[in-house]
Amino acid sequence: QVQLVESGGGLVQAGDSLRLSCSDSGRTFNMYAMAWFRQALGKEREFVAGISVGGGHTGYADSVKGRFIISRDNAKNTVFLQMNGLKFEDTAVYFCAAQWAYYGLVATEYAYWGQGTQVTVSS
Repeated sequence: QVQLVESGGGLVQAGDSLRLSCSDSGRTFNMYAMAWFRQALGKEREFVAGISVGGGHTGYADSVKGRFIISRDNAKNTVFLQMNGLKFEDTAVYFCAAQWAYYGLVATEYAYWGQGTQVTVSS
C-alpha cells in the first residue's frame, strides 16, 4: 500500500526557493509514477509536475516550466519538487500523488494522495 507524506512547505518571499519532499512508507514506490498537484484557495486542484516510474520522463504545467524541477530517489522512496523563482500565484497547498505505471494530468486518475503541505509566497 502507498502512504505518502509531504514536507518542506512554508512561508517565503517572491523570488525565493523551496524544496518539497514526499516520502512513501510502503514497498512499492518504484512501481508508481508520481506527480505534484496544487490547490489554491477557492480553486480546483491542478497538475504541477509529473515523473515516470524510473525518473527518465518528466512533465510540467506551463505555469511552472523552467522554474520547478521534479525528481525522485527510488532507493529512498521519495519524490522531490524543487521550486525556484517562486511567485505569489504559486501560493497553494501542494499534494503529491501516485499512479500505477504512468503519470496523468488529471487528479481523478490518481489513487493515492498525501495530506498536502502549504506553500505561501508573499509578494
